[in-house]
Amino acid sequence: MSTRSSDLRTALMKRKPVLVIAGGFALLAAIIPIAVLADDQTATQAAGVAADTVWVIVTGCFVMFMQAGFAMLEVGFSRMKNVGTVVAKVVTNLSVSSIAYWAVGFGFAFGAGGIFAVIGGSGFFPTFSPGSQMNLPAIAASTAPAAAKWFFEFVFCAVSLAIVWGTMIERTKFIVYILFGIPFAAFIYPLISHQLFGGGFLMATLGSQDFAGSTVVHLTGATAGLAGLLLLGPRIGKYEKGRSNAIPGHNMPLAQLGVLILWFGWFGFNPGSTLNATNLHFADIVVVTNLAAAAGAVAALATIYFITKTMDVGMIGNGAIAALVAITAPSGYVEPWAAIVIGAVAGVIVVVGVLVLDKVLDDPVGALPAHGLAGIWGTLSCGLFTVPALAKFNGVGHGGLFYTGSFNQLGAQAIAVAVAFTTVFVLSYALFWVIKRTVGLRVSAREEMEGLDISEHGMWGYPESFMPVPGGVYRPADTPTVNAHPAPEPVGAPGRTEGSAA
Repeated sequence: MSTRSSDLRTALMKRKPVLVIAGGFALLAAIIPIAVLADDQTATQAAGVAADTVWVIVTGCFVMFMQAGFAMLEVGFSRMKNVGTVVAKVVTNLSVSSIAYWAVGFGFAFGAGGIFAVIGGSGFFPTFSPGSQMNLPAIAASTAPAAAKWFFEFVFCAVSLAIVWGTMIERTKFIVYILFGIPFAAFIYPLISHQLFGGGFLMATLGSQDFAGSTVVHLTGATAGLAGLLLLGPRIGKYEKGRSNAIPGHNMPLAQLGVLILWFGWFGFNPGSTLNATNLHFADIVVVTNLAAAAGAVAALATIYFITKTMDVGMIGNGAIAALVAITAPSGYVEPWAAIVIGAVAGVIVVVGVLVLDKVLDDPVGALPAHGLAGIWGTLSCGLFTVPALAKFNGVGHGGLFYTGSFNQLGAQAIAVAVAFTTVFVLSYALFWVIKRTVGLRVSAREEMEGLDISEHGMWGYPESFMPVPGGVYRPADTPTVNAHPAPEPVGAPGRTEGSAA
């Protein structure tokens, strides 16, 4: 037995190098798959972060492009003498709100700390570096870096500010846009955004749902516009002898181009609010957003035809916009059939709302019914149609009345609407009142009659329609001819001597 053991040890010693090599290969075989798997996980995570970042930035650009939609919509619904100031207003508001929101607005809306149930308290004057993050509790689940989140949330603020002025065009002093736009972007909008987007009391404790901003963006903008309108008053000639006069816009094709641009931008507005590309929920939201808009346009067409026996072009466009506003809050919570119902109801609301409100309030583009009334309806519709599984998926609130038989979610939605409207109206009315008492809200009657393009900016938006332009046919009255190049003589006509009158 001992002889055999000795022989075995001797044989093993002779084969030791071979065994060591074999053991090494076995260890590598065990380790390499683990290392490769770890690399795959890291690569997968990096790819997910990249996908989310690209998604958030691209959809943010879609939303920013909506500024062009607002510009064309308001230009189309304005008279020719006021189109230039509309474009100047859009660019200026986008600029001042960018700086104000970067400085403090984003921190109030999403920053940690402070009295968090009421308003955020960190992240002011933020700086960014590649891939950097910030302490943003309500949107921490998104892997996109802080800079991407800032940009996406800012363009929402800019949209809300653009909505304010639809009620006040054609008679507002240009300085008012700046004086109101800065505090709106710095504090008023962030206050509501924090409550329903940023983890404030309404969202985190009460469970109020507003997936992409029917209340945060649209009702906030419309409410501020209402406050300004009440202090500003109607355009000259709008109300005479107890009746409302129609003041038609000068270009319906441009207005409807604005509608189509806004419709396109909404595919960033609602789906982008996932702040996430990898969970694939954004594709569902694209579908419900489009279905709602289509239903709103059709319902508005049917409603205005039923009332007036005409297929009003502006009303059809307003129907699509109102439906898009309404589906914004429930877009991440509802099924396609519900989106059609929500959009169709919004199409009816905007037509009836325009016809009724026009009798007492001069709202040139229909912003109050399209963004205000439809925004209220959209927020309340979550309390009716939210799918319980999607409420759980999004982590906010509960299912709607039609699924649960409970009024709890509808009540939470109604409270959110009431709180947002009251807060924004009081703050905006106070701010507009101060502006009116200091620099004034309104241009003079003469300036309004001449048009804001010339009185505020010194140049018509359509110069050839109002003034002589080199190379054009219009000349001052003492000019002897309107055409420096006489027309060819007809065949057989007697010739004119040089210097004769045309």
